[in-house]
Amino acid sequence: MGEVMQKELIRLEGITKLFPGVRALNDVSFDVRSGEVHALIGENGAGKSTLIKIMMGVYEQSEGKIFIENKEVNYRTPAEALKLGLGAVYQDVTLANHLTVGENFFLGNLPRKMGMVDWNEIYSASQSTLDDLNINIDSQEIVGHLTIGQQEMVSIAKIIYQKANVLVFDEPTALLTNEEVEILFDLINRLRDRGYGIIYISHRLEEIFQMCDRVTVLKNGEYVDTLNVDETDENELVQLMVGRSVEDMYGIQHVENEEVALRVENLTGNGFQDISFEVHKGEIFGMFGLIGAGRTEICRAIFGADKYESGQVYIHGKPVHNKKPIEGIASSIAFLTEDRKKEGLCLGLDVEKNINLASYPLISKNGFINLKTERERAEKYIDEIRIKTPSRLQLCQNLSGGNQQKVVIGKWMCCDSDIFIFDEPTVGVDIGAKAEIYKLIEELIADGKAVILISSYLPEVMGLSDRLFIMSEGKCTGLVDRKDFYDEHGKLREDMALSRASGIMTD
Repeated sequence: MGEVMQKELIRLEGITKLFPGVRALNDVSFDVRSGEVHALIGENGAGKSTLIKIMMGVYEQSEGKIFIENKEVNYRTPAEALKLGLGAVYQDVTLANHLTVGENFFLGNLPRKMGMVDWNEIYSASQSTLDDLNINIDSQEIVGHLTIGQQEMVSIAKIIYQKANVLVFDEPTALLTNEEVEILFDLINRLRDRGYGIIYISHRLEEIFQMCDRVTVLKNGEYVDTLNVDETDENELVQLMVGRSVEDMYGIQHVENEEVALRVENLTGNGFQDISFEVHKGEIFGMFGLIGAGRTEICRAIFGADKYESGQVYIHGKPVHNKKPIEGIASSIAFLTEDRKKEGLCLGLDVEKNINLASYPLISKNGFINLKTERERAEKYIDEIRIKTPSRLQLCQNLSGGNQQKVVIGKWMCCDSDIFIFDEPTVGVDIGAKAEIYKLIEELIADGKAVILISSYLPEVMGLSDRLFIMSEGKCTGLVDRKDFYDEHGKLREDMALSRASGIMTD
């Protein structure tokens, strides 16, 4: 952590925001100092986005004041906010993909020399900023040719060039690879060391403890508390956000059942070798490993999304060889992919269509869909799995991450699947939605369903699983029973799981 300096860059005092029929914020105060990373956390609907939009000039507060370096300011547009030194980098990077990096720096304000666009100034000034921040990107590169992580770096460099000294990072790691996350964190640390004030919004509490100096919690549009990160822990933050402890979140009712739902024997394919395991009805079978360990590849092969070279898969004792996803669905497997937006949902369709998406053949005859059944099934699962949506006709792209994930679960429940594969099911969802997803998993195993849970977050996969299958470089390095997850003091043996995932065998 960088040393926190005491200079106050911005202070929001008593901020209230009223929309028709809704009090989105009520008397919220928040400040950012130079040389600190200040986390802003809370469930979806807590008011984080509204507060940031007020700070960035998108909304105007109904009540309250904003001070920059102890001087009260009034502004009504993002352009005015930027002139006051306020910039934001959002999860969905907003750059012109068809233009170069340099052109994006000067978008709408191209420098001119003797009446002509000064291309030398555009590319030299933007390249100088990139180089100063140790960002290895050519200012003449087309933005659309860059990775999401590189585009995020360009966005950061752009607002630094525009003289912002308070930067908002809204879910900055949601779409990044592990390597890109490390590069981003290194840049954030260097910005902190230079005296910038940074607001960091994330659902990933482990990032808060890794990167931030202070953390402010919002709940239901109201200020709860501000704490020094080194004086709190995950349990306290979860309690402040949702009113329950981490233990309560993971404390689901487990089921004992010896009947085997899925058996895999000596499976070998792209990214994995000689894999064998079985999953029982009513069991949560955890899979853990570092990036590239082969967890997802195994499950895609079982489901039929990818081919495998050798081995055998049995479902309810019968051999199957799924060569495409439709065969996986027919063999009663549900696969909730890690990237729900690209692979799990049709975001431009409504909730009703998405819930029925994988099982239209079951409610169709002679090419005609039974619209009454389609509607009834959507309403049933909206109610049963508690999807928060104004109606079944709401577009999925307008739902929160947690509710989008519930729609995917509803889609597979419509198929009456017996084996549910959850690949990183809580990525990008808030704490409250995580607890609800865990509750749904509990309900599935109570109903005799078998669940394979892939997660890179050890407290989650160890907190929920009955057994943990650990992988390293495509091979199994351990199969651990739940009774062996904890040491003699009742603490999770995360070091054991990490060692095995790194290929180091431990007792």
